[in-house]
Amino acid sequence: MEIKEIQEEIIDEFSFFDDWMQRYEHMISLGKSLPLIDEQNKTDEYLIKGCQSKVWVFPEFKDGKVYFTADSDAIITKGIVALLLRVFSNQTPQDILNADTSFIDVIGLKEHLSPTRANGLVSMIKQLKMYALAYQSQLN
Repeated sequence: MEIKEIQEEIIDEFSFFDDWMQRYEHMISLGKSLPLIDEQNKTDEYLIKGCQSKVWVFPEFKDGKVYFTADSDAIITKGIVALLLRVFSNQTPQDILNADTSFIDVIGLKEHLSPTRANGLVSMIKQLKMYALAYQSQLN
């Protein structure tokens, strides 16, 4: 599925909820379905810098696509990273690099996060795109 289609799916999902408590509950349940990082990869090398809580993201490059696994020590952050992985995992480096992340604003996520969590969200996106850029440069 293309990134744009996944983002539309997420926007539709979030539109079903009337308030932010329900949306937070949905994000918590998404966090529980997160493809978890192997414990041996929970190292400083895969820790996202700029996040208040600890977030690890491990990239793998197989058959021209980037796959991510992750974990966090905070339940909401785990939901946020699960959303991002749903969009960016199993995509080509070029598609990840070209992806627009306006779906985050459309669902109202950034405005409902504390400033430190919003900064963490930006750091996560930046790191996912950095991994894609590294794999893209290997292709050239």
